[in-house]
Amino acid sequence: MTIDLVRDTLLWCSVINIGLLLWWLLIFTLAHNWIYQFHKKWFNLSIEKFDAIHYAGIAFFKICIFIFNIVPYFALRIVG
Repeated sequence: MTIDLVRDTLLWCSVINIGLLLWWLLIFTLAHNWIYQFHKKWFNLSIEKFDAIHYAGIAFFKICIFIFNIVPYFALRIVG
């Protein structure tokens, strides 16, 4: 396994994960009420708590993408 292969893999992982993040944000923004009503059937959540959980999840996912995909990609770009 070469550095180029690992670097390309990290690049594609970054692209896919950023795409998923944008999809989550887009669906959450455009279908907010539908998603809330769907989850309200199972969980007794206020709309503020529901929003806080989703925004925290989006922030966590964004940080994970940065730490585990983007930073190693640029580290390999610098080294290799």
